[in-house]
Amino acid sequence: MTNNNIETLKPVTHEDVFFSASDGLRLHAADYGRHDPATRGRLPLVCLPGLTRNTRDFHDLALLISSHAKTPRRVVSFDYRGRGQSGWDKDPSRYSIVIEAEDVINGMAALGLEHAIFLGTSRGGLIMHVLAAMRPGLMAAGVLNDIGPVIEGAGLAQIKAYLSRTPKPKDWTDAGRILAEAHHKSFPALGESDWVDFARAIYVEKDGKLVPDYDPALLEGLKGVDLNTPLPTLWPQFDALGAMPLMVLRGQHSTLLSAATLTEMQARVTSLQTATIDGHGHAPILHLSGIPEILTSFFASVDKLRKH
Repeated sequence: MTNNNIETLKPVTHEDVFFSASDGLRLHAADYGRHDPATRGRLPLVCLPGLTRNTRDFHDLALLISSHAKTPRRVVSFDYRGRGQSGWDKDPSRYSIVIEAEDVINGMAALGLEHAIFLGTSRGGLIMHVLAAMRPGLMAAGVLNDIGPVIEGAGLAQIKAYLSRTPKPKDWTDAGRILAEAHHKSFPALGESDWVDFARAIYVEKDGKLVPDYDPALLEGLKGVDLNTPLPTLWPQFDALGAMPLMVLRGQHSTLLSAATLTEMQARVTSLQTATIDGHGHAPILHLSGIPEILTSFFASVDKLRKH
């Protein structure tokens, strides 16, 4: 017998939070475990996505981390300007790493975050390098997901080429198929359902069509990059990151973070923890292939250090 007076509610997984950048642009963050007493007293995790990506890249990982049976912690992920649910900038030149780092600083202040463990995928890791110079006190520890102080031109060329000719999928199944065809060699660990999940993190439905969830003007900055000359490196900033507990994840088939760069990073920061993710390219998908277990172990080591 059904009791029609009982309403079944979907569990609240996160809060969508909006705040203002210093120039007034409306920006978005996804906040997990904010009001859960079990997360208090533990360092939160701040997640920063890649160039054209958004908070949905971290959704599955955030659910796992914020509801962990023994050590749940608050997780906050940011949409940079021009991505996801954040506003689009009228001036494409403001889609820059320095301004995005300032936006993260403002977002942390708005959300009451004084210190956190940072996890940066690709461009997010570059923003962490900038924060190491601008506001190092915000970061208690860090994880660089397939990024370091040296960006390989070949890897950036692949990203540039793919983004310049992104196909238009007919539906979600088609979107998963397109992504699988484009990236299966770099990500043999992914199954059919993983590709559809991947698509749902990249695309959004607008006016009945699936489109990439970012401002197309964002790609203007890539047009001026000369891949025939070496790209600037960030070794001094990386050395600053090395003052805190630090981990690097590298995709087995990554073309953006080379094995040689990772070796040099280990030589410069002898306490650096590393993990190579088999069957992944750039950048490893964080809720798959045992990565949550790798991360929770690292987070536990950070918690232990802070107690001594």
